[in-house]
This record gives sequence, structure tokens and C-alpha cells, in this order.
Amino acid sequence: MKMKKSTALIPLLLLSFLGFKAWSQEQVIDEVVAVVGANYILQSDIESQYIQFRMQGGITDARATRCQILEDLLFQKLMLNQAELDSIQVTEEQIEQTMDARFRYYIQQFGSQEKLEQFYKKSLIEIKEEFRTLVKDQLMVDEAQQNIIKDLKVTPSEVRSFFNNLPKDSIPMIEMEYEIGQIVKEPSINKDELDATKARLKSLRDRILNGESFNTLAVLYSEDPGSAKKSGEVGFVSRGQLYPEYEAAAFGLKKGEVSEIIKSKAGYHIIQLIERRGEQINTRHILLIPKVSDADIQKASKLLDSIADLIREKKMTFEEAALQFSDDPGKINGASMVNPTTGNTRFVAGQIDPKVFFSIEKLNPGEISRPVVKVNEEEKKTVSLFYLKSRTEPHRANLKDDYSTIMEWAMNKKRGEVLNKWIADKISKTYFRINESYLDCNFQHSWEVKQY
Repeated sequence: MKMKKSTALIPLLLLSFLGFKAWSQEQVIDEVVAVVGANYILQSDIESQYIQFRMQGGITDARATRCQILEDLLFQKLMLNQAELDSIQVTEEQIEQTMDARFRYYIQQFGSQEKLEQFYKKSLIEIKEEFRTLVKDQLMVDEAQQNIIKDLKVTPSEVRSFFNNLPKDSIPMIEMEYEIGQIVKEPSINKDELDATKARLKSLRDRILNGESFNTLAVLYSEDPGSAKKSGEVGFVSRGQLYPEYEAAAFGLKKGEVSEIIKSKAGYHIIQLIERRGEQINTRHILLIPKVSDADIQKASKLLDSIADLIREKKMTFEEAALQFSDDPGKINGASMVNPTTGNTRFVAGQIDPKVFFSIEKLNPGEISRPVVKVNEEEKKTVSLFYLKSRTEPHRANLKDDYSTIMEWAMNKKRGEVLNKWIADKISKTYFRINESYLDCNFQHSWEVKQY
């Protein structure tokens, strides 16, 4: 069952979660290794991240790596303690939006939702529930950290001073970077396919009402890979976690009752209420997804070809065409693709989807690609035009061409200095203890370690 759509998390959280499976396979007796305020750090917290680092390779000093992980976690818990003191609150909506964004990334990395679920041997909803507390804590930490640095600015003179103080032989190289615009069309599914999908689902509903097992038919026919292998069962969820149409129908059912056909962004469902506990429900469903035909793809491609011709003939700009025709919400910001890693519109080659890169690598700036068929984050086919806005050659950073990049470097340095000062102040005012097994760590900060 897919959640409704909607802040990427910092790598620490990513490592904590992705290391969970590997850690569970190598687990030893767990213990508390540090306490910060009312929060504690477990040996398993360190090991889960250590195993992930090890999987990526490059560890030369196991002890130093574990010490660095512990210090990162000490900072996180110190910040979480501050968030609790400041009574920072995060909403369920914020948590859901964050998890949706992060799991779209995970699914992309694994190749599909089904592969992610197979790897963890759990449904997406079950994985998300294990992730929920981590996400909540991380959002509180992010807000607490933002409160510390939110008013920071760097002036042009500070940027120049930062750059001029870099040793000449240490000025970083800037890789070739691309700025890419896109016009995205979601092909309209023809009426015959929509009607055929609803007819198939109605037939399944009739069979259930005539006595056949919902569970069995869900296993055989549902196109939701996460729940189908569990006889269609979604698991207990609260309001706001499901597609609105699904949720409205599900909360209106009596125990054992089967809904009419419900349309959501995922496709068409029939739903059965298994159990309700206050504002939580457990349902099972059968999902059928109408398929985009080759004719639907060709129709969208033909439309995009005509739009590309209008741009090439300078009858409208790329940005004007995007505003008028694109189905991408990002069209209101110049239709530029946004790099999820950096948050800006510049990409190096390795950060670009191979299909996109293949379509733009031989373009000159200002040229537009042929229509490209892709599968989006929701595993639906789309057709896109890609527009090469700019391409820079590899070069050593300079203030004229790379001012925004250098400004961000200067800002990061300033943020680091402010946070280090904050840590030094809070260390002396916060209760914490560190297990004797980590007292030999060479920490960056002067933690006043206390043995227990």
C-alpha cells in the first residue's frame, strides 16, 4: 500500500536505518554506552552505522570509526535534548511527508517497492512504522539546529575573505555541472482500459460477496506487492496515513464489510475492514492499476514533439511551455530539475538519472531532447522533454564563476563555528555519562566524560 505523497533526512539517519538489517544479523548483547539528558545511546546504534560504513568500504581504523560515530550520536542526542527543553513539536503530517520523501529515495535505490520489501522481509508500512520514531527525533533535531543557525548570514566581503584565505593549492576543483529543465506529461489512460480495470475489480468484488475468500483473491490478483503477499492486509494505521479516498471509505466500513470500488492516486481498490481500534484501522484491499498503453505513450510523445517544435521555432520559451503544458509541480520554478542531494539545480554527471543523462549529454546549451519515456517515483510511466540550460567545464573554483558555491562553503564554515561554540556551552550544562569502554576515544569536542 503506497502512502500519500509529499525534507530529506541527514545521512546519520539513513545509516541508522539501512544498517538495521545487517546489524540484526550480527547482533551481540546490547548495552547503553552513553546517556545525554534523558536520552541514551545503545551499542547497537553505533554498530548499525558501523556496519553500513563497512559495507561501503574504506574503513581503515575500526576503533576510530566507532568513536566518530559515537561523537556524532552524542551531538544528535544533545540537540534532541535541547529540542525537548524547547518543547519543539512535530506533527504527524510532517513525519509522514518526511517518510514519503525518504522512502521514494529508498525505493529508487532498490529498484522497486517490492525489492525493498523483499530485502527487509516486511511490508512498506511495517518498515515505516519502525522508522517513525527515528524520523520524529530527526525532525526535532533539525528544528533545534535550525533555531541556532537560522539568523546566520555571510556578507560578500566574508565570502571573498574566506576564498582568499584558502591555500592556492587547496582550492577545490569544480566538476562539470549541468542545469536541466524538464516538461513532464503523464499519459492519459484511455477509457477502455479504465472501464476494463473497474470491470475486473467488480468481478472480484462479486466473487467475494458470493462467498469466495477476500484473502485468497488478494494474493492472486492484487497489484500492491506489499500487501498482496499478506492476503491484502495493510496493517494498523492512523488517520492521515492513507490516500484520502481510501481512508474515507475504510473508516466508514463495518467490520468484515467490503467497500464499493474506490479510486485513489494508486489505482482502483476494494477494501475490507478487519478491525478498528479508536482512530486506528486495519484493512485489507485488492488494488488494480490501469495500464498506460503504447498508444497512450505515443499520444503524449506526439504532443511533446509539437511543444518542442514551438520552442525550437522560438514561438515560446521553454519556461512558458512548461507552465502551460507540464504536469510537473516544479514548473512554477522555471521547470528546472532540483538535485535532491544539494537542494540546488546543478548536477554532476553521476547524480543524473542515466536515461536523462543519455538524452542531454550531446545537446548544446539551449537545445531540447526528443521525448523520453521514464518510470517516475510512483512507478508510473511518464514522457518528458529535457532542456539543457547550461553546462560548465571542469575548473578550479573562482569567485567569478562559482560565487554561489563558494558562498555556501563560507556559510558552512560559519555554521560549523557557531554549532561548535554551542556544543562547548551545552556540554558544561547537560547531564551525560559515557561508558568506560569509550573513554579512550579521541573526540573532537571536549566532552567532560564521566564513567559509569
